[in-house]
Amino acid sequence: MPEHTVGTREQWLSARKELLDAEKEHMRRGDELARRRRELPWVPIEKVYTFETARGSKTLADLFDGRSQLLVYHFMFGVGYRVDEQNPGCTGCSFVADNVCHLSHLHARNTSLVLVSLAPLPQIEAYRKRMGWTIPWYSSAGSDFNTDFGLSTDAGETFGLSVFLRDGDDVLRSYFTTGRGVEALGSAWTFLDLTPFGRQETWEDSPPGTPQTAPYEWWRRHDEYDS
Repeated sequence: MPEHTVGTREQWLSARKELLDAEKEHMRRGDELARRRRELPWVPIEKVYTFETARGSKTLADLFDGRSQLLVYHFMFGVGYRVDEQNPGCTGCSFVADNVCHLSHLHARNTSLVLVSLAPLPQIEAYRKRMGWTIPWYSSAGSDFNTDFGLSTDAGETFGLSVFLRDGDDVLRSYFTTGRGVEALGSAWTFLDLTPFGRQETWEDSPPGTPQTAPYEWWRRHDEYDS
């Protein structure tokens, strides 16, 4: 156990009230960031992109599935990333996909969410079956989508989240984030942030004795933890 203050219930309640005030301010700042995010200018997508799906080729507009908003998680799985045939999909992206909510909640607000990767569709489908995911997942291997949106670079594949809006047949991009910006998609990180040990990573400012390992290295695909 780490070194830590042990107090009375009254001391805890007093400290908890001070923290609650800070948490409320943090939430208000988050609301303000969300407002500024909504106010970003929209960029028309003038190029036609096609994606391979289990039901044939689809355009970017088709990925909305009749809804007005679309979240695209750019899943690292393709040229320049693939490790081997047994463990092809990015561990971190797999972590994110495991945390995606039931899509019916998004659909109720006229919003779709899909995964897009550069890998060929048969590899995507095999990995999806292994992971037990039902999230729509499409291949961009036949288009310039990954390159044009900055996900395929000379250094290999990277990840991120793009947000699109559809107006009839017209598609516009409203937002993009990567790096720790995608942590908002992962409830596991939020749960760990509520615990005394936190994420147990070395970058955290934690009391001596707190268990910690290097960032990211503890992540596994959900069927690999026992090994």
